[in-house]
Amino acid sequence: MVAAAMFRAAAMAMVLALSLSTCQAQLSSTFYAETCPNALSTIRTSTRSAIARERRMAASLIRLHFHDCFVQGCDASVLLDNSPSITSEKFVIQNNNSVRGFEVIEQAKSAVENVCPGVVSCADILAVAARDASEYVGGPSWTVRLGRRDSTNASPGLASRDLPRFTDGLQSLIDLFGNKGLTERDMVALSGSHTIGQAQCVTFRDRIYSNGSDIDVRFASTRRRNCPATSPNGNGNLAPLDLVTPNSFDNNYFRNLMQRRGLLQSDQVLFSGGSTDSIVNEYSRNPSTFSSDFASAMVKMGDIEPLTGSAGIIRSICSRVN
Repeated sequence: MVAAAMFRAAAMAMVLALSLSTCQAQLSSTFYAETCPNALSTIRTSTRSAIARERRMAASLIRLHFHDCFVQGCDASVLLDNSPSITSEKFVIQNNNSVRGFEVIEQAKSAVENVCPGVVSCADILAVAARDASEYVGGPSWTVRLGRRDSTNASPGLASRDLPRFTDGLQSLIDLFGNKGLTERDMVALSGSHTIGQAQCVTFRDRIYSNGSDIDVRFASTRRRNCPATSPNGNGNLAPLDLVTPNSFDNNYFRNLMQRRGLLQSDQVLFSGGSTDSIVNEYSRNPSTFSSDFASAMVKMGDIEPLTGSAGIIRSICSRVN
């Protein structure tokens, strides 16, 4: 009897401990309500100023958050520079000379540190800046859940493995997103962020010179004007991912795919006779559905394996460990 009672008490204690751990690990939209009530408005001011200076920065900030969350979870590991103890993720093929906006996050972090030092994580700033960037260029807004903490390490190995590449086929993309708990619908919605932003010639050269059946001839011809056939000539030359409305967050990206005008191969495979064709078709006809699904997918992505509670740290400068 005594042994049974002790066992039940121990089991209840374990359940309670797990319950408390789960509660502590949950993100909350009001996480900084008491400790830094001006955090979100401060981040928003920095983000909007940066995009006002350069419209392309909106796409870059959304992408930066994505490239953070897909590696070790949303922990700001992508922001870390090389150091004696850290090998940065910035130089893997998916990031090198491509991912940008680091200085915008540092400026927002500095502004927040002036208001409430040592409180707001770089990972949370990334998440808020991505939302504010979408909203600024006419895209959806959403309630950002907060309470992430920052990593003390980076993982170029995981970055190389887990981040999508512009040459990926449909199944590879489905698998990469599925490994992060994201559905095909989440994947297509998140890919819709390519309705804004630009890509370098090196990422779409093979596609526009392929003479393939999956690319519109006139579209390919137009893109060739600023992307020479021979590398490295013009490797860094830019072209808008959405030729129609490159600076506005809308659903034209999906209409482009249906016309075989996806700039990257990894874009066009979303409408290539596979399982995601119907989602692309739906988003092309229903911009409000796309906006709603994009917002939901961004929230879901922001929940990928965050460091919470006593895990991780709050970095004072986002590019290095304290």
